[in-house]
Amino acid sequence: MRTLKAALVILALSALPLRASAQQGGALDQAVNRIISQEKAEMNTLSQYTPLVETYIQNLKGDKDLGTVPAGDKYFMGRAILKNGIQLEALTDGDDSTGGVKKKLFGGLGNMFSLSMEYLPRGFLQMIYVDEDGFDTNHYKFDYVRREFLGEVRTLVFDVTPLPKSGKGRFAGRIWVEDQDFHIVRFNGAYGGGSRTNYYFHFDSWRVNSGPNLWLPAFIYSEESNLTYALAKKLSFKAQTRLWGYNLGHSKQEQELSKIMIESQTPVKDQSITSNDLNPIAAQRSWDRQAEDNVVDRLERLGLIAPTGEVDKVLETVVNNLEVTNNLDIQPEVRCRVLITSTLESFTIGHTIVLSRGLIDVLPDEASLAAMIAHEVAHVVLGHRIDGQYAFFDRLLFDEKDTFRHFGFARTQAEEESASVKASELLRNSPYKDQLKAAQLFLNALETRQKEIPNLISPHLGDRVGGNVILATSVPSAQRPTSPAASQEAASTQIVALPLGGRIKMDPWSDKLEMLKAKPTGSVAEREKMPFEITPFMLYLVREGNASSAVPGAIAADTKSINADSAPRR
Repeated sequence: MRTLKAALVILALSALPLRASAQQGGALDQAVNRIISQEKAEMNTLSQYTPLVETYIQNLKGDKDLGTVPAGDKYFMGRAILKNGIQLEALTDGDDSTGGVKKKLFGGLGNMFSLSMEYLPRGFLQMIYVDEDGFDTNHYKFDYVRREFLGEVRTLVFDVTPLPKSGKGRFAGRIWVEDQDFHIVRFNGAYGGGSRTNYYFHFDSWRVNSGPNLWLPAFIYSEESNLTYALAKKLSFKAQTRLWGYNLGHSKQEQELSKIMIESQTPVKDQSITSNDLNPIAAQRSWDRQAEDNVVDRLERLGLIAPTGEVDKVLETVVNNLEVTNNLDIQPEVRCRVLITSTLESFTIGHTIVLSRGLIDVLPDEASLAAMIAHEVAHVVLGHRIDGQYAFFDRLLFDEKDTFRHFGFARTQAEEESASVKASELLRNSPYKDQLKAAQLFLNALETRQKEIPNLISPHLGDRVGGNVILATSVPSAQRPTSPAASQEAASTQIVALPLGGRIKMDPWSDKLEMLKAKPTGSVAEREKMPFEITPFMLYLVREGNASSAVPGAIAADTKSINADSAPRR
């Protein structure tokens, strides 16, 4: 009897691990099923949006001192149409993702024609989805790895591999799934099944939370090192793809329409005590301001200019510092806005100064920013006006595809030269007059790299950034490099320009921009400086309503950083 009881106890105890294993397996299956269902729901949700898409690619070559450096670049900007799969409408000249050779619905992300590699913009947009068709247990194996925090979001990490005979173009890599609603928030790997003429590239795709149960594709980093094609050719590149403009115009309209209007109990005076008449000069200023407002509003509604925010205030503080120290009284007041694109450019729309996000990203310090802004302030001071035709609103009614062909704010050579002289004068009287060495080194570095990054420095709407004429008479002789060798030696001791993404972060839903609040990185090796170069995205994810001010990952310059509070105010 005792022997029988002992045997029953042993049998019961041995069954416990089996039950625990079965429960664990059931929980894993449930998690996988929820991930699959949520990804299908994600694709269905995204089908209602038409975000803007920008892809910037830098080909790389080896360098004995820096490892790799840019050796040519490519640029594409368009609007994604996600209603029926993945489609692209090009906005930039020379891009036609739906016509000619590029009209082909490619199976890979690169294509070989005439023994050269051609990048297909739709391929980089394809990376917003793990798998457009067939992301399920019939095509994939899911292996649980661990739990991991991405910023403030706790995630479940799975390795995902295609099952045998599951077909070409399947994803192989790792996914990160937030543990509340089982959204995939990051996936890293590559699609498989390329051919001799079509290639799939490795990528790291991120989604950000923009509301309850809403995670939007926002940032994609892609990289290849020594990919062999055309028998013996090698390809190395890095690429960044950004998406924004999911809620274009709607948030501002909803805010305005939801404002509470209160009727006053006292009569409202319809006329002012003072005169309302405008003299001819004031009338012309008002007309130009109307044209200016029309253009800025149109560009904001198209998703090209960011809504007003904290970055504008930083820029306007620098403007204020220049005005105060130069005793300027500019009417109407000078405003600043940010063009969301990565291309390096600056221009004025009347009395509105516009700097691109890419330009602000790579500037090493506030003095360099002041040098860029001073040139645009000079245009305003010299009365270089906006074309008054834009005050007629019908001039703003054009097809979105024609935006970059319709608008143009580049100045004539004579206006540029006069603005450069005036900018030098403004900087000599400014609080930045003793800090312009870094700005000179920035312009020198940009001039040195111009052949390797022609698309990055090719403006869409304004003037090309560069040329030492801006600072030729501004930098004290003691601060100027006496030779190219001296300039290179000075550049080797400090950061002359940051990589793309070094200053600003963006909300892809509202398009609002914020300055990165990153922890200092300490000493930076020469190979880590990477001026004007592409680097991976490493996001600090937060849930909507639980934003954090800490955003690690940006390289901090050794010189004084851009700071709205570091100089006098008016």
